[in-house]
Amino acid sequence: MSDFLKHECGIALIRLRKPISYYQEKYGTPLYGFNQLFLLMEKQHNRGQDGAGMGCVKLDVDPGKPYMARERTTKPNSLSRIFKRQLKAYQKMVDKGTIHPEFPQTVKDNFQFGGEILLGHLRYATSGLYNQENCHPYVRESNWPTKNLMLAGNFTITNEKDLNEGLINRGQHPIFGTDTQAVLEQIGFHLDEAHDAIYHRMRDQNVEGTKIPGIISKELDPVRILKSAADGWDGGYAIAGLIGNGDTFVMRDPQGIRPCYYFQNDEVIAFASERVALMTIFNQPIENVCELEPGTATVVKSDGHIYCERFTEQRELKPCSFERIYFSRGNDPDIYRERKALGGALLDQVVKAVDNNFAGSVFSFVPNTAEVAYHGLLESVRRHRRKEVKAAILKANDEGKLDEQMLDELIMNNWPRGEKIAHKDIKLRTFISQESGRAQLVSHVYDITYGVVQKDDCLVCIDDSIVRGTTLKESILKILSRTNPRKIVVASTAPQIRYPDCYGIDMSELGKFIAFKATVELIKEDGSADLLQEVYQDCVEQSDRPADQMVNHVKRLYDRYTDDQISKKIAELVYPKNIPWKGELEIVFLTVEKMREAIPVHNGDWYFTGNYPTPGGKAVLNQAYINYYENRDGRSY
Repeated sequence: MSDFLKHECGIALIRLRKPISYYQEKYGTPLYGFNQLFLLMEKQHNRGQDGAGMGCVKLDVDPGKPYMARERTTKPNSLSRIFKRQLKAYQKMVDKGTIHPEFPQTVKDNFQFGGEILLGHLRYATSGLYNQENCHPYVRESNWPTKNLMLAGNFTITNEKDLNEGLINRGQHPIFGTDTQAVLEQIGFHLDEAHDAIYHRMRDQNVEGTKIPGIISKELDPVRILKSAADGWDGGYAIAGLIGNGDTFVMRDPQGIRPCYYFQNDEVIAFASERVALMTIFNQPIENVCELEPGTATVVKSDGHIYCERFTEQRELKPCSFERIYFSRGNDPDIYRERKALGGALLDQVVKAVDNNFAGSVFSFVPNTAEVAYHGLLESVRRHRRKEVKAAILKANDEGKLDEQMLDELIMNNWPRGEKIAHKDIKLRTFISQESGRAQLVSHVYDITYGVVQKDDCLVCIDDSIVRGTTLKESILKILSRTNPRKIVVASTAPQIRYPDCYGIDMSELGKFIAFKATVELIKEDGSADLLQEVYQDCVEQSDRPADQMVNHVKRLYDRYTDDQISKKIAELVYPKNIPWKGELEIVFLTVEKMREAIPVHNGDWYFTGNYPTPGGKAVLNQAYINYYENRDGRSY
C-alpha cells in the first residue's frame, strides 16, 4: 500500500493443557508457553506497532500468592522490549538461585509469566489516547479471583457512548476514553452479577466460606455472561478474556468482521488473529487450524474443559475485505491465492490502458505488499498473450503462411515484460513517520531501477490500494517519472475507497480520501456545489436519530459519476507538479464486481460501496461528512 495506514490490532492467546513440568521434560524449557506467545505475536507484528502487552494467569495458586500479571509498553520496539525485560528478570532469578529451571514449580512460584494461560496483544491506536495506560490488556481487579478480569482485543465498538450511558444508568461511574474500557466494564458488571448470585446462594445454604470460591469457579459460565454483556454492541471485534480463577474465553463478532483462528491439540489451545501465525508457530497444516465461528465464544474452564457456544444470534457474514487485500500476512495459502486473483482481475482494464501493446510496456509493482498481486497480473497478461499467439499460429497455419520468421515475430515481439522498478527505503519511511511535517523527505521513500524503462514504454505499476493518494503524488509518481516513460499506469487491486471505516482500520476522515476529493472537484466543476450543502443539511438533520434509522446521503455524491470519470479526476489530482516529466498518467481501479469474484468469502466491502454491516457504520459516515463540511479534523467515532 502506497499510503501509510494504521489498522487492526493483533491478539494471541495460549492456554497450556498440561502441567508445566510436561513442557520442561518434552521441550527442555519451563517457558514453553511464554516462548510460544512471543513467537505468535512476532508472526503478527504486521498488525500493530504502536504498543504491545501481555498478561498471564496461573492456575491453582495458594491464597496470598500472586496469580495474575501484566506487562505493557508503547515505547519503540515494544514487542521485543516487554519480552526482553521479562527474560532479564527471569535470568536474574536463575542466577540468584530463586528459580531452578529443572524444577518447574520454582518457575511458576517466582516468575510472573510462568503460568498456564498467556495473553498477548499488538496495538494500533484507532481510538483513545496513545499511552501505556490505553494499551491492552486491560484489567479489572478484585480480591475475588472470579471477579478479576483481563481483556485484550482487535475491535472497535461504534456505540461506545451508548455503552457508557448504560453503565451510568446502572449507577456506575465509567471513565471515558476508549471503547475497550466500556467493554471491560460491561463484561465486568455481568461477571460480578454472576459471581454474586452464586456466592449469595452458597452463603444462604451455609456452605463453608473456604469452599465457596471453588464452587463459584465451577459454576461460572462465561458464555452466559457474554450473552448479557454483548447485547447491543455495534462493531467488529475479536476479544480474548482471562478471568482470575483460570477461566478463559475468546469471542468474535456475529458478522465475522474481525478475524480469529485457533489450534487445539492435547498440549495446548491457542488463538490468534491470523491463521498462518498458528500454522507456523505450531508447525501445523492448514486443515488443523480452524476459524472461530462468528457470534460464538470458545471457553476453556479452569479445569481444562473446553466448549464453544453462540452468545448472539446469527447474522449475515461480512468479513473485512481489506484483510485479504492488504492487512493479513500474504503467506497464508488462501490469501496468497486471492491476492494473485486480485491482480489477475485487472487484466481487461490494464490491457485497454496499454492498448494491448506489451512490447512497449513494462510491468512492475509498488513495494512491498502489492508484489503478490503483481505476479497474478503478469501471469494473466502472459496467459492473454499466449491465447493471442495461439490464435495467430492457427490462422497462419490454415493460410499456409506459417514459417520460422513468423513464429519469432508472433512469440517474441509482443511479450509482456516484468521488472522490479520501485524499491522502498524502510528506514527512511520509519524516520519520516516519526517526523511530521517533513514533506520534502517523502519523495525519497522509494528509489528506482534505472535503465530498464525506455522513453517509448508504458510503465504499469500495480498497487494494492490507493486511499489518500498523498504518497502516490509526493513520492511514488515522482520517482517513477524519473524513468521517463511515455505513460504511467497505476493499477489498484482495490476499488476506489469512498467511505470511512469504523471497525478497526484508522481511516474515518472522509475528506482525506482521494476518491472523495475527486468527486467533490467534479461536483464543483459541474456548478453543483449546492449539492454538498444539501447533503450536509440532510446529515445534520438525521444526526440525532438512532443509527438504524440513518440513510447514506453521501452516496448521492458518487452516484452522479461513473468510476472512470472519478478515476480520471484522481489522476489529475495526484499528477505530480514541478517535475520535468510531462507524460500521460492513468489510474485504474479494480471494480467492486471483480473484487468480489476474487475474494468471494470476505465480502465486507463497505469501504467501496457504503454498505455497512452494522447501523453504527452509517452513523460514523454521517459524522464524517459533517466533520468534512465543517472543516474539522479527527476521527468520526
